[in-house]
Amino acid sequence: MRAGISELRRRLGIGWQVHGDGRAPRPGAAVPPGERLSWPRTVGLGAQHVVAMFGATFVFPVVMGLDPNLAIMMSGAATVLFLLVVQGRVPSYLGTSASFVGGVAAIRAAGGSTATVTGAVLVAGLVLAGVGLVVRRVGPGPVNRLFPPVVAGAVVALIGLSLAPVAATVYWPQDQWVALATLAVVVAAAVLLRGFWSRLAVFLGLVFGYALSWLLDRLGGPITAPDATGAVHRHLRVQWSQVGSAHWFGLPQLHAPSFSASAALLVLPGVIALVAENTGHLKAVGEMTGTDLDPLLGRALFADGLATALSSAVGGAPTTTYAENIGVMAATRVYSTAAYWAAALAALGFGLCPKFGALVAATPGGVLGGITVVLYGMIGLLGARIWIRAGVDFAEPTNLVPVAAGLVIGIGGVSLRVAGHFSVGGIALGTLVTVLGHHALAAGRRRAERARAGAPRIRPAAQHHRAAEPQHS
Repeated sequence: MRAGISELRRRLGIGWQVHGDGRAPRPGAAVPPGERLSWPRTVGLGAQHVVAMFGATFVFPVVMGLDPNLAIMMSGAATVLFLLVVQGRVPSYLGTSASFVGGVAAIRAAGGSTATVTGAVLVAGLVLAGVGLVVRRVGPGPVNRLFPPVVAGAVVALIGLSLAPVAATVYWPQDQWVALATLAVVVAAAVLLRGFWSRLAVFLGLVFGYALSWLLDRLGGPITAPDATGAVHRHLRVQWSQVGSAHWFGLPQLHAPSFSASAALLVLPGVIALVAENTGHLKAVGEMTGTDLDPLLGRALFADGLATALSSAVGGAPTTTYAENIGVMAATRVYSTAAYWAAALAALGFGLCPKFGALVAATPGGVLGGITVVLYGMIGLLGARIWIRAGVDFAEPTNLVPVAAGLVIGIGGVSLRVAGHFSVGGIALGTLVTVLGHHALAAGRRRAERARAGAPRIRPAAQHHRAAEPQHS
């Protein structure tokens, strides 16, 4: 009986051994995923992970028009699901993904509801889970060939840079001076602070902008400016009517998704970004732990896709593994999955406080204007980082031409009407042009090179005639 329980705990990845004396990593050593420190210290490390993921995990839902309270709670549930699927061998926290922000903005711009948004994200989650199953069976090779760095980088760049009009026309005009002050704080915190605090730059900017907006309301009263819908009227920057009526304890508002093929197409490019993101994070954790985690890539992708589908099925936000939490592991040298279990349970607790969610949802639009200017640009430049790390050569036309066309189509919002009311545009069309264009050009170039290599060498006509002339003494 005891042996059976031990085997079950091992399979679930929850059979941790105490590392050393349980107080700190041994000199020169690290705490591996299957070990833990004492429970009080493990809970404290879990709290650090909560702080690390907290800012982005509730900022992204606010930007996408989703319930931040539900996003926090489902991030905890998603992390538990992830740890169970990977059997506790990959220490990671699953927070809200930024990869779907562009697609969600496009759905909203087309009049899509929150149910339409979560339905589209659910489809993308299932597609990612399917990719994970394929990778687990055949290995990561085919995925890497289908989405080489030049393509993956272009898609990630599209996801961020295509959002520039949203930041410029929706959020920034709501309060330009608060937006500018918030932007300055985010930039200063990211550049001037060091280590862990620099990773919280967005969160610190949000807190500052929120407090500044509240102070300006107290000192100067309401502002006459556009709201989130673009209607200009006189209103307070910070409106807490929903905060006062929210309960301290209770479940967030759940809702069922609705499905639309056109909406799903708009968010499917995010799957490419998540494949690239999960692969990069897995390699980073593998390097830190000294373990080859490549065989677990299929499980990790499947778990992330399943977690995204689970979260969106109840109205929550999409999920992904978080670099912020990988940074905490690097700083502490504690890779124990027990700390992630503690963080996940804490997130579930936060999600059961609707008043907290209402407080976050009341974030002024001007604050979001300052944050999104930096945030969207940073997401876009992650694509450039993929290109740089892979040494992508843009002097090669096969790389340059399809990426150039795809970026302009995606960022400019070019659309292609297919039939009736169905059209493809923005990120979706830009991704299709990049992926199909790159592979078509690469295949054509390979055929041309093979044809040239197999053709007999023909001498120029003049040279041939000279060779045929008789030699005279």
